[in-house]
Amino acid sequence: MDTSSRQRDGTFWNGASSKAQRLKPHAIDIRVDIDPVHWFLNAKEDTRSSYYLEDAATEFQVQGLELDWTCVTWDGDLRFKGSDWSYHDFRGDRGPTSRTSKNRIYLRNAYRVLLTRARQGMVIFVPPGEPH
Repeated sequence: MDTSSRQRDGTFWNGASSKAQRLKPHAIDIRVDIDPVHWFLNAKEDTRSSYYLEDAATEFQVQGLELDWTCVTWDGDLRFKGSDWSYHDFRGDRGPTSRTSKNRIYLRNAYRVLLTRARQGMVIFVPPGEPH
């Protein structure tokens, strides 16, 4: 995703804002615009390929494509509590807030896309979080 996708409020066209910043300590930066040709098709010897795990792809970049193996980062924006899902939105230093109904559908679909890309196997990475 290039910086020309940045909106006036600091968010990107896909809704990523401080979400991208929170994952940086784990070497995950979704603000990097991958080149799909190199990322999906190049051999494992090429550092631009997905084999190297150098750059993460977003749900928009992998939509409609399948990979043999995937690693999905599960962020604190969607949590299972008891018998239902809890939706959260992170904006700057305000911390988590509730999402609107439209944003809840978007978030659920984003995870659905990411969780349906693997053909052989998947790793789900859940960064350590703050219990409160």
